Amino acid sequence: MVAVDTATATELLSRPVSSEDETMRRLAHVLSRSLAAEGISDALIDTLEDVLGDRPGPAPADPSRKLDGLLIRLGLPLPRRPQLLKAAPPLSKEEAARITDRFRRATTPLMHVVPHRAAMYPTDELRRLLALRDERPSPDQALSYLRRYALAIVALLDLMGDDE
Repeated sequence: MVAVDTATATELLSRPVSSEDETMRRLAHVLSRSLAAEGISDALIDTLEDVLGDRPGPAPADPSRKLDGLLIRLGLPLPRRPQLLKAAPPLSKEEAARITDRFRRATTPLMHVVPHRAAMYPTDELRRLLALRDERPSPDQALSYLRRYALAIVALLDLMGDDE
């Protein structure tokens, strides 16, 4: 047992006592920031960039390029051509499975962290994330599925905001 003098006892008794609710809110806030720091790795960000970035296909041979050289030499303007959108090459099964697994593993920490970090509870975004986690796309639709999944994760990360 420790003896406490009157001055120390008076100081201890005069300290403000926080309510249990306030203490729990502060603890939840600190824990959510800690979980966010651990749950959103650089590898996840890199994977998001890989999926959402351009996946250019092989450039088709353009026979009009020879004509362009001739027009330039004659001082004539080049004709306007519509930009052709190249179809993205499909992902390999192994790559699609690796990315899907990474997104599914990231879903659980996001489900726990986002409600504490967002200003309003993101019901629709979390429902969309869960639906994507449970979806099993066909191999030919893997890229579009992963892009939708990546966009759902990015939407939640945007709601969370910055740590600073």
